[in-house]
Amino acid sequence: MPVPSLDAINASLATVNDPEINRPITDLGMLKSVDVRPDGSVDVGIYLTVSSCPMRESLTDRVAAAVSAVADVTAVRVELDVMSDEQRAAMRASLRGGGEEREVPFNRPGSLTRVYGITSGKGGVGKSSVATDLAVAMARMGLTVGLLDADIYGHSIPRMLGVTDAPHRVDDMIMPPQAKGVRVISILPFKPGGSAEPVAFRGPMLHRYINSFLTDVWCGDLDVLLLDLPPGTGDVAMSTAQLLPGAEIVLVTTPQHAAAEVALRAGTLASLTHQQVAGVIENMSSFPCPHCGEPLDLFGIGGGSVVAETLSQQLGASVPLLGQIPFDPRLRSGGDAGEPLVLSTPDAPAAQVLTSIAERLGRRPRGLAGVSLGLAPTRR
Repeated sequence: MPVPSLDAINASLATVNDPEINRPITDLGMLKSVDVRPDGSVDVGIYLTVSSCPMRESLTDRVAAAVSAVADVTAVRVELDVMSDEQRAAMRASLRGGGEEREVPFNRPGSLTRVYGITSGKGGVGKSSVATDLAVAMARMGLTVGLLDADIYGHSIPRMLGVTDAPHRVDDMIMPPQAKGVRVISILPFKPGGSAEPVAFRGPMLHRYINSFLTDVWCGDLDVLLLDLPPGTGDVAMSTAQLLPGAEIVLVTTPQHAAAEVALRAGTLASLTHQQVAGVIENMSSFPCPHCGEPLDLFGIGGGSVVAETLSQQLGASVPLLGQIPFDPRLRSGGDAGEPLVLSTPDAPAAQVLTSIAERLGRRPRGLAGVSLGLAPTRR
């Protein structure tokens, strides 16, 4: 009876990614042993990061499937062990770029992650719904997407995405749960009293939590990081500008001119924080009457264009109107049910506009604004 090739088995195991970290288990030091028996059966030893790893079954299935696909393998047995403190420390150092220093990975000179802060001038304009559907639409495009619920007081992203799993801790490193293909972090899992428990933080604590979300949470190599920011120009907006100087701002407004006027204040803040405004999204725009087909302007008209044009003049740079999302009650009901519109009804006009905006932002080249180039002046 032919014996399976050990090299082929190791090559197959190198294609198995850890379900949470999304890196090959061989690169993470999670492969403990491989024992090939004369009868073609294979015993594979795998190190879990912690004994309570919630992905142990998924990881076991992935390993078994990969090894079973190798020629001449007759059976696979996967044995699980747990990393030692030293092994976990080595893994953390590897993931953090060779050191234990806590830094925002998206600020590193080599980072290619596009970072967008989704904000508004006031609440009630559908900012969180837009952020959620944009994140899911980008994930459907094949991008690796993270969504940070930076609206600490009014966090709603877990419900809108249907997140049920809690983050997984590896010592002082947090692995965020995934839902609808998006990696999600929010303050909700860290509140013992659940969703109804109020968050009573002053500015310094808000800054500390945002900083922790950016430095302690391992999101991996993201293509796009979206932040659902609270409305207005308060502490979180200022902290985000400080912690993520390369982040670009996306403003959400309604067509109503009173809402647009308030949105302008949030956009004008970019001139003080030296951030770029990637564009404006008009939510709750006109939609065809179900009876006569004539457009209905429930929330006014032209607010998004006013914000885009005014900011372009004030900032001295082009601020595009990224799209006008027609009013659709399913966008709201989908958020309540944890089923984003771009997934539940992708052919809906509102979903198509959201997908178009996601394409525009997700495929946009990463700029150099706010990015450290690692250069130093020299004297001649």
